[in-house]
Formats: sequence, C-alpha cells, structure tokens
Amino acid sequence: MFALDRLRALDALATHRSVAGAAAALHLTPSAVSQQLAKLDREAGAVLTEPAGRGLRLTPAGRMLAEHAADILARVAAARLDLDRLRDEVVGELRIGAIPTSVHALAPAALARLRATYPDLRVALADGEAEETVPAVLAGDLDLAVVENWDGSPAPVPAGTSRARLCDDVIDLLLPADHRLAGPGPVDLAEVDDLDWVADGVHTRAGAWLLQTLRRAGLQPRVTCQVCGFGMHVELVAGIGVAGLVPRLARPPLPPGVVAATTTPPLRRSIDAVWRTDRGTAAVRAAVATFTDVAAERDAAQERPAQASGPSSWSASKQV
Repeated sequence: MFALDRLRALDALATHRSVAGAAAALHLTPSAVSQQLAKLDREAGAVLTEPAGRGLRLTPAGRMLAEHAADILARVAAARLDLDRLRDEVVGELRIGAIPTSVHALAPAALARLRATYPDLRVALADGEAEETVPAVLAGDLDLAVVENWDGSPAPVPAGTSRARLCDDVIDLLLPADHRLAGPGPVDLAEVDDLDWVADGVHTRAGAWLLQTLRRAGLQPRVTCQVCGFGMHVELVAGIGVAGLVPRLARPPLPPGVVAATTTPPLRRSIDAVWRTDRGTAAVRAAVATFTDVAAERDAAQERPAQASGPSSWSASKQV
C-alpha cells in the first residue's frame, strides 16, 4: 500500500521537476518532500529517484509509478468531490422502502417530482413493512423508509435514526350500503355490533390495531376474514357484507354497495419517514420534503384539511 502523501510528493516531483518546486506546490519544506520520497522507495521496494546535480530526478521505476500516482490522486479527488456533492447536492442514488399504501398513493407523484426537479438523482423504490425496511435502513441497504404508525402500535424507530411526519391519514368505517348505520357518519363503533369484520393479516400491526380499537369500543369483534391489502377489504365489504376500517390513502374508489363513514372518536394513523441520522443527505431531505408536499396536495385535492403535522422543511424532523 502506498500512502497518499507520498504519492503526492512523487507526483509533485514529476510535475515540477525539482524537490524545491515540489515542496513549494505542497507547502512543505524540501526536507519533508525528500523524506516522503525516501519512505516511498521503501514501500515500493524500488529506487524511484536518483541524484541529478544538486537535485533529484525520477528513475524509470519512478516515472512509471508517477504515472499511476497521477491517476490515483485524480480518482481520490473525484471521489472527494462526489462525496461533497452527495452531502450538499441532490445527486446519486436514493433507495426508498415504503409501505404499500404510500407506494400506491404517494410514491408515483413524489418520484416523478423528484426526477423532474433533480435530474442527477436516481431513485430506487421497493415496498415493504416497517419490520423489513427500518432494519434495512440501519444496515445501510436503504436510505429512507416510509412507515405507518397505528395508535398503540407505532413503527419501530431505533436509536441512531431520525424521523419526520409526512402526513396523517383518516381511517373510515366501511359498511354495506344497506346497513342501518350507513351514511356519512360519524358512527360510534360500539353500535356496529351486528356485523362480522375484515382485518389485515393476523401478525400485522394493522390487524392488531383493529382488534385493539374495537375492543376499546366495547366490542368482541368477530373477524371472519383476515387478508392483507385494503383493496381486498373494500371488495369483501361489497361482496359479503362485512365491516372494515380502511385508511383513506389505501382506499380505492368505492364500488356500489359500500359506504364510508367517519367515526367517533375520529380514527387516524400517521405516515412517517425514517432515516439514519448519520446519513441525512441532501437527497434524503429532498425526498422527505417532496413526499410531505405530495401528501398535503392529495389532501387538498380531496377537499379535506391537509393533515401534515408541520411544514415540509428539514426542521420538522426529529432525532431519537
């Protein structure tokens, strides 16, 4: 291995053709340059310089290594420039893992805006639950995770990570259109004691949240369908007359025979972004701001108040 300082001394000698010129370019003394070159001889196992009058000149081995040194130093300088740009500019690759809800509802518009605004940014997207994406963020396999927080069952946010609230998402009660409580609401969940329920998978936080919520309302819920995917929940409400609790971000257009009602008290979940605190690059900041803006615009387009907890600026982030 060759120390970079010694390669710089060799490159400076090759460029300026004298120890004095190399020393001036490197802001060193001639003695310090000579010492670096002597150490490089030992590292290379070859004689790289030879006396030339009162100075030094490169040997054939020295000229060959000097050519490589110039290439190595140029690559190191380019790497430093890329690292500086990655920290300060929205460039490079950004790997995002997101819950399926945000992938369907927010990611297409957010990624299109990022691409249009930052042409030097390459975004890779994969869906996944927080139990998968947050560990991947910690391991460095993802740069950003978009996760959901259910009341009583928030997404894990380990030490060494930061988070920002992207938006809140209203959760509606879905009922068969001919049910006695069908209407715009609000509906007290305790009154829905005559229907079976559809819930998310048995081992998911969304499924556990539904059971906890209904039990707090005084119900002993009869969950007859446990399937992942809120689009399927809507279809089951329409097809077999069960009830469901479905977030608006996850909800497709309602088919005939299904009514969405607000609840009392209102039910919500939050959508957060999570990233490693030591990797809060400009690209991560830009993605957080863009997802927040897209979520707020979606709320406005649906003629309901934007639910973002704060501005889309970096100052909204929270380190844990």
